[in-house]
Order: sequence, then C-alpha cells, then structure tokens
Amino acid sequence: MNALHRIGADTMDFRYTPEQERFRTEIRAFLRENVSDELRREIAVSGHSPGPLGKAFLRLLGERGWLGIGWPREYGGQGRSMIEQTIFYHELDLQDIHYGNLTITSLAMALMKLASEEQKQQYLSRILKGELEICLGYTEPGAGSDLAGITTRAVRVGDEYVINGQKVFTTGAHYASHIWLLARSEADAPRHKGLSVFIFPLATAGITVHPIYTMEGIRTNEVFLDDVHVPASAMIGTAGSGFHTAAIALDFERVFMGKYTKLRRNLDALMHECRQSLDGSAPPFDDPVVRDRLVGLHLDVERLRLLCLKSAWMIDQGQVPNAEASAQKVFASDLEQRLADEGIRILGPRGQLEYGSAHVPAHGHLAQSWLLSPMLRFGGGANEIQRDIIAQRGLGLPRA
Repeated sequence: MNALHRIGADTMDFRYTPEQERFRTEIRAFLRENVSDELRREIAVSGHSPGPLGKAFLRLLGERGWLGIGWPREYGGQGRSMIEQTIFYHELDLQDIHYGNLTITSLAMALMKLASEEQKQQYLSRILKGELEICLGYTEPGAGSDLAGITTRAVRVGDEYVINGQKVFTTGAHYASHIWLLARSEADAPRHKGLSVFIFPLATAGITVHPIYTMEGIRTNEVFLDDVHVPASAMIGTAGSGFHTAAIALDFERVFMGKYTKLRRNLDALMHECRQSLDGSAPPFDDPVVRDRLVGLHLDVERLRLLCLKSAWMIDQGQVPNAEASAQKVFASDLEQRLADEGIRILGPRGQLEYGSAHVPAHGHLAQSWLLSPMLRFGGGANEIQRDIIAQRGLGLPRA
C-alpha cells in the first residue's frame, strides 16, 4: 500500500507518496481548468441529480480516462492502485462533482468479480466512457434491510425472464440508463437461495418510474415492473446466486459511502467559522467547550480516514471488505450526523442557511449535511444491520 508504508520498526507513514501527491496535483489542475461556474451552480441546486452539464462532465472524465484509474488494464483501466482511485474520488467529492458514483464505485467492481466475460465486455467499456449509469433495484415497500423478503418475481419463459413487482427508493432511476435488479427467480428455493440479479435498460417496455422527494431535496424513485421481458443473458451469475451477488455489491457500496472527504471539508469550514466573530460577539473558538468538541470531531475524522485507507488497501489485495465496510459505513454516517448537529448548534440559526443566501456559512454544506445525514444511516443497509455484521463476521460473536 503506497500511502501506508513502513518507515521504521515501530512507525507507519500515512502520507501520500510523492508520486501520489503529483497525481493529486494533476487532478486538481484538471478540475480548475474544466469545472465552470455554470457547472458549480447546477451542482448546488440539482439535489444530487446530474443535469446536462454534469452528464457532459462525466463523459469528459471518461474521455480523459479518469473513471477507471484503479481498474485493471484488461478492462480498459489505468492499472493504478485503489489508493490513487480513492484520491480521484476524494478530489471530485470535495466539489460534489458527479463521476458515475455508485456505478463506478460499487457495481462496476461487482461486475469485474461476478459477471461473465461477455457481460464485462458489454458493460465495463461503456461505464468507463461515462455512457452507461446503473441504479440499484433492491428495496421494496415490504422489504428493505431484509432483502431475502423481496417479492418481485422473475419467471423463466424460454430464453427470457418476465419480471413483475415494485421497487422503492431507487435513487438515480430518473437519469440512469440501466437498473441492477434483485428478483425472486426460484420460487421453491429457500428465501436466500431463490434470488437472482439482473441488469437491463430502464427503457425496457413495462417499466414506470415515479419520483419521491426527500427533505434534503434529493430525488429518489418508485419503479414499477409490469411484464418486463429481459433476456436470460441479463442475469449476473447463476440462478439463485442473487443474494451473494447483492452482498458483494453492497460491501463495495458501503466502502464508498463511508468516505471521509466531505466530513473533513465540513469540519474545516466549521473551524473557520468558529474563528470569526458572529454578530459582534466573541468567536466560538474562545469557548473551551466548543474547542473540546471540535478536537473530538477532528480525531474521529482522522479515525475514519484510516478506515478508508484500510479498505482501499484490502481492495488492492483482491479482497472485498465485509465487516470492515460495515464498520466504515456506520462510523461515517454516525459521524456525519454528529458533525452536522454540532455545527448547527455552534453557529445557531445562521448554520441552517442554505446555498444561495448572502449570509450562508460554509457554502451551506453543514445545513445540507444535517438534512442528508439521517438517510445515510439506513442507505446501503441500516446501521443496526451493519452492527450485526460487525459482531458476527468481524468479531465472531454468535447470532443474538
């Protein structure tokens, strides 16, 4: 692992190597040159849905080869380390740039491990070009954290499957080109062994997408599937392997949900505000209680950074972080809520101002984070379920 190299018998150096620092400088120069003020405005009001400029920028990233920095060369990537891929994610996250996100960070990684060679050739090159984005079709009105309880059916008819059912909280279904869908294909098999994953275009006949808007402004969706015909070749893996396939994809998803970059950005912005005098009063930094809380948040952001480095190192070794991914996700989502709560408490009503206000502190990131953080605690699998995974698979404790 390049960013975590031993420099002495008892000392580890967590700094990036000179080569990795040059790489980060290169990305920053690219962003300075290519991110326009119009794109920044579109991002600020888009509710995390890429608009026309965001989609065009995604294709530009693909043209420049940026999307597959850590991918193997055999799939069109640059063959660099996951640390460098992570540096790329972090630099774009700092500016809220859309880079395909879940498609790149989770589903493409799962495709490399589980898809047939034909499927890899069919999908990975288009993902790298920024032409293909995939949304997740897991959750249903009666099944969220308990994925084995889903009722969407996929019935084999000749060389096709006919799918009927409903998905909910399908974020990205209104702009993605494809859906990665979990359905029950083996009616007589035990719950966990009767599921399969399919990937197919959202433009397939029989699919209807309805919006759901969250309090933070993010659009998610309901997806209805009525007699949707997909070829049998759309199945990832074998019939009945869907729970395992979804679990691998979720492990990658949790790693990248648990990134520390935005938390560091928000904490640095909060500390900057705390050095200022608010409404003629003493700066919050003068209060020892505030300083103590900020130090605690700083320590936790650094802990999260180390968890991120460990997960990236594991992926570089060909491993899939499991309990480690759950720990990272739980720690990051809890910390985001705590940081946002503390920021709003310290800054008072001013901390609740949103982007666009002349008096908004920290570009409105704290207010945005405060509204978003509750969703992060159950997105990608509820934190309560993640704690079970940590206990059983990470610590070897018995099931309760």
